[in-house]
Amino acid sequence: MRPETDEQQRQRRLDAEAALREGDINFHLLADSIPQLAWMAQPDGWIFWYNKRWYDYTGTTFADMEGWGWRRVHHPDHVDRVVARLQRSWETGSPWEDTFPLKRHDGEYCWFLSRALPVRDDKGRVLRWFGSNTDITELREADERQKLLVDELNHRVKNTLASVQSLARQSARSATDIEDFMQRFEPRLLALSRMHSLLARDKWQSANLIAVISETLAPFAQGAPGRIEILGPAVLLNPTAAVTLAMAMQELATNAAKYGSLSVPQGRVSVTWNQDLGGGPQPAINLLWEETNGPHVAPSNRRGFGSRLIEQGLARELNGEVSLELVDTGARCRMRLPLSSKVALA
Repeated sequence: MRPETDEQQRQRRLDAEAALREGDINFHLLADSIPQLAWMAQPDGWIFWYNKRWYDYTGTTFADMEGWGWRRVHHPDHVDRVVARLQRSWETGSPWEDTFPLKRHDGEYCWFLSRALPVRDDKGRVLRWFGSNTDITELREADERQKLLVDELNHRVKNTLASVQSLARQSARSATDIEDFMQRFEPRLLALSRMHSLLARDKWQSANLIAVISETLAPFAQGAPGRIEILGPAVLLNPTAAVTLAMAMQELATNAAKYGSLSVPQGRVSVTWNQDLGGGPQPAINLLWEETNGPHVAPSNRRGFGSRLIEQGLARELNGEVSLELVDTGARCRMRLPLSSKVALA
């Protein structure tokens, strides 16, 4: 085999240098295009290279970051822990993984999942470290939201079960037998279910007062839509207020259907409300339930569960004032609901 000529050797060196340059260009193109912040360090942890995305994110230069300069972009509450764990990896040669916040160029902190692996020679000696930082801020926020949703769901389930238990207990207290109990309990349970469905449509944020009343009274208006009038300005209720008011409306409507104006064809019910911004120490919504054209109703001093729920429940849950009276043709209920985080103008 003929030895290489000087020209051939020179060409081979040029080809090798060109290949190295191309490889270097390809490496930087790849390193700068990945979404992670990337870096390389000497065996002792002295960082000598970062990709472009690191500088874009931190707003720093290599002179700022060389060696251990990266500590300046770490959150002060976490940097000591991160340094201690990294130092153990430099000393032992074991892979490193941690999560912590890094300061962005605008001063905000984002959370990163960070990893570093040793690059070894044929004898197992560490030649350098290659590390990356992956932004997991959105994942952490999603996890937090999921945890909050699960906690909120658990809270709502417990509250719902407590409400059902209370409805069952109070319905049983005045029932004469199982059939009577079911006649009292089932409509209340269905009213609670309808209100939960209404709140779920708005992701349990709020419900419009007119929707709460319309949904609750819908079963009582079937076949005679003109018998119930609902009128008032837009008001938003939080979930607690919506459920409380719906259960009160359910009791009023049930009594009206059994004994009051909804028990006869000519009977009517009107539910109206208005804003009262200066009629008392606190702005409020004044709501009136009024029955007309119903049969004569004899006044009674007896207060059952429905009456207590209307008078005491609303006052307790919404810090309101409630007066319930029986007139000749049915019930008249006045409610003053102060504006608050539970009751607000839309």
